[in-house]
Amino acid sequence: MTSQPAAASPGGAAALRSALPAAERGATVIPDKVVARIAARAAREALATHTDTSAAHVKLAAPHASVTVGSGTARLGLTLDLPYPTDLARTSRRLQHYVSERVAHLTGMRVTEVTLVIEHLVPSGGLEDRRVQ
Repeated sequence: MTSQPAAASPGGAAALRSALPAAERGATVIPDKVVARIAARAAREALATHTDTSAAHVKLAAPHASVTVGSGTARLGLTLDLPYPTDLARTSRRLQHYVSERVAHLTGMRVTEVTLVIEHLVPSGGLEDRRVQ
């Protein structure tokens, strides 16, 4: 009579999995593209809630994000429009902080850097109200 190893038995693999802690069973991999979409969405949320001028009255283009992910950390790059007039330094700091916290919370990654590229300042009253008299 021969005996079979425990791993070959029907319940052997399940018994081995339950013996390992959850953190050692595998890893969740979040693609860069998904992290970029989360960052762009967080930037939209921040613009809607943290800017002085209501985003509903300003025709801002949707933010775009690029991401570099490695070893559980993420570096984010955001390209966006901001309403005018606004305090650029304060608005930029708020955006960076909000996006960093939101991405870290939703992905579990540590965000090491958030860079902003401001493409346009969009007047809140429209160009027709800005004539020189």
